[in-house]
Amino acid sequence: MPKLAIDGGKPVVRKGTIKNWPVLGASERKAVLRVLERGILAGATAPEAARLEREWATYCGRKFCLATNSGTAALQMALAAAQVGPGSEVITSAFTFLASASCALHQNAVPVFVDIDPRTYNMDPKKLEAAITRRTKALVVPHIQGLMADMAPIMRIAKRHDLIVIEDAAQAHGATYKGKVAGLIGHMACFSLNNLKNLCGGEGGLLVMDDETWAHRAALVRMFGDEVDDETRLRLYNASILGYMYRTQELPAALARAQLRKMDRLNARRQANAGYLTDELARIPGVIPPYVPPKQTHVYFMYNVRFDPRKAGVDVSPADFRMAVEKALYREGLQIGQWQTMPVPAQDLFQTMWGYGKTGCPWDCDKYKGKMKKKKRTDRPYDPDDYPVAKALCESYTVVHGIHPPNTLRQMKLYVQAFHKVFDNLEVTMKHKDDRIFPHPEGSLYGTG
Repeated sequence: MPKLAIDGGKPVVRKGTIKNWPVLGASERKAVLRVLERGILAGATAPEAARLEREWATYCGRKFCLATNSGTAALQMALAAAQVGPGSEVITSAFTFLASASCALHQNAVPVFVDIDPRTYNMDPKKLEAAITRRTKALVVPHIQGLMADMAPIMRIAKRHDLIVIEDAAQAHGATYKGKVAGLIGHMACFSLNNLKNLCGGEGGLLVMDDETWAHRAALVRMFGDEVDDETRLRLYNASILGYMYRTQELPAALARAQLRKMDRLNARRQANAGYLTDELARIPGVIPPYVPPKQTHVYFMYNVRFDPRKAGVDVSPADFRMAVEKALYREGLQIGQWQTMPVPAQDLFQTMWGYGKTGCPWDCDKYKGKMKKKKRTDRPYDPDDYPVAKALCESYTVVHGIHPPNTLRQMKLYVQAFHKVFDNLEVTMKHKDDRIFPHPEGSLYGTG
């Protein structure tokens, strides 16, 4: 039996075997050079940004698209367009990136969290209605790691309570739900273009919707709140609302346009790689690959696996088992490690509730003070134990990085070999669970410094 790398053996995956993302070629170089030759580098109506907006609106089937400097900016612009503000509550998922919740805080609104479905890791619609109060104004619904949330019941509940639904599709470019692409179902949808994402611009974001009034408000927020003269189309330098500087730039817009032309093909490679991994890893007791519900497609921004010590025949806690297996796989050459380490409401920001300048705002603002729905078991508004599924997930999951193109089944077969090697040697694996090893993907894997 081969000796584990963590125990002095040779790793299965040699350094340099896993190829980096994004896939950059002649079309991307041509796009960037086009910007430099034109000499226009920025501006909300600059040609690359404007064309990216039209192309992404067409892809999503929406009337309007605004290019932004980040997906986080797009989320705040969406809430501002919906006139979410002090005294409002915004519901989101307990397992997501911080921006799904902090966008509410930036509008002086209060985030409220809902636990997740144990198979999809998305917001659980069955737990949504209990979180709605008379102050609830909007839902920010994340599509986690490339899989869309169960939108049909979410939209029915939102309609019943007259709530605005914003899809946080930062991780789901090209994913589908019952034949509809991510970004088409909610009232608005937000996407990220940073270098890790399936649609890459280096940095940037996109906001789509069909409502012209919302599009106008969001455009004001994007550029300092400044009005534009209807006749001349020139800025008046007269801010009519509170705005920010959330414009994108021409270089990332051009790069994103080049990437968009190949996105579906690259997504198909992710799906093929992930499909092979899922089929093979599902045969290993104790490994739980991603689940894809019927009539949905997953685009695998991340490939999430869970570990079950009981099914593997190991008598330890899920967290200890996960950490031991992570370390052994990491030493076998896999780029592996957790993404979110705790439910979002467990983060210090929500435990201290200091808000702006330690004032406690928005929770203690006059328009909201003392209005947060009380829990039955505790007076803590953000008790991590109120989200047991998200909490259990954070103890037991890891992300297998590198399923993206240009990696192929050649790399995936090595991944499977490494998994078998570790799970065939669990007794040795567990002996190394306290080794000072910190599994994580290299920044260069995703073009970050």
